[in-house]
Amino acid sequence: MFYAVRNRLKYLQTNLGGHGKWRLAFYCHDTEMEEEDLSLAWHRMAYAKLVKLSNLLKNVEHIDGRLTCIDDSSIINDAHHIRHMQTFNSLVRTLIGASSIQNFMKESSSCVKPVNSFFSKQSGRRAMKVDSLTKICNFLGISAQQRKNIRLTVCPQVTQHHIWRGAIEEVLKDVRCEMDNLDFYSPALQMAKQVIVSCLQFLEDASSLQESEAPAWMRPAPLNKVQKLDPPRKWGEVLEMFVHLSRCMGKEERLICDISKVEAMKEGLYQMKDIVIERNILCKDARRQDSLVQKKLTKSLGHSSNCLFTLLMFYLYGTVRDVDVEVCGGVCGGNGKFYLQMGKILTSDDERMVTTGVRQLYRALGLFRYVWETTSMDGVLKLQGHLWSVGVRERSFVYRGCNFYVHDIRL
Repeated sequence: MFYAVRNRLKYLQTNLGGHGKWRLAFYCHDTEMEEEDLSLAWHRMAYAKLVKLSNLLKNVEHIDGRLTCIDDSSIINDAHHIRHMQTFNSLVRTLIGASSIQNFMKESSSCVKPVNSFFSKQSGRRAMKVDSLTKICNFLGISAQQRKNIRLTVCPQVTQHHIWRGAIEEVLKDVRCEMDNLDFYSPALQMAKQVIVSCLQFLEDASSLQESEAPAWMRPAPLNKVQKLDPPRKWGEVLEMFVHLSRCMGKEERLICDISKVEAMKEGLYQMKDIVIERNILCKDARRQDSLVQKKLTKSLGHSSNCLFTLLMFYLYGTVRDVDVEVCGGVCGGNGKFYLQMGKILTSDDERMVTTGVRQLYRALGLFRYVWETTSMDGVLKLQGHLWSVGVRERSFVYRGCNFYVHDIRL
């Protein structure tokens, strides 16, 4: 293998002129070769490319799967910037596995001993998208019986009526925000926006009362004859709007990437379409409807459900977005003391970027710890977050009881 790679390198170096050295670097990177197969020359060329991209992406950060400008918090949809960020992250993942960088981390007094066992391996440097409890349990090595206990413990907490309703509204607002950042017009996009506005208005009308209006159970009985009341509004009407929204988004290729959460919440809406959504009903009936919401969602949402995961994220952090971990790391330890290590890649040492990166990483680490503690796993799980960038000042600090380490990428 080594001789084949060496011969290929010589061939490319001989036959590629001008920008050939960059093509050489990307050729080696795309094949995802092991660290021992990559030459020092490759690392130098990759590092030079990394510095160039770092300057280009200086004010750009990867937040929840979206490129965001730290100056004005705007979402970047430019295809060139997205490709540059993908290349930047891929090169960083490869370089932090280099023996020279691993040695720097070992010699650094700010690092703890277990850090090198994961990030020196390719499997510990891969990206991971967390969108279900199943992925978390697979990562932590939780047994099937324990997974059942997790679901039975989590569901009653995250399926409360106000959590469910809040998650539905947050999904709609999040999708609307994504649409507002798009720089094109289409009939499907406009229709989708109208559906979102109508659905949010429907939810607001169903939960709020006019100043002159009292709940049904507080109104005096009519003197003459019983008035014909409108039928109570139900979650089935919200389901119809979500189905329509999904169809509109499916017609526009550029909206398909944002449709996942709409589809996820439809899973729960199908189960509770006959439940009353209004709150101006008898107190006893309101409690009964809330109980039905919990029972139906607890029974129907499985361990791998993205709907259940979305409710959990809203319950814990007030967000409905999935968790993107840029460097997955792993769990190590024993004798009742375990370490969960994960990492994030930064494009600069800007304090705003470091702060945002720490908060994102803490949210991911906290989610895994929540599942660990809910399962009543043996031992204490300590959290460690690692952040990498080019030319940063190496340091360590504690954020909400979690240890964080900032590493400089250098050869």
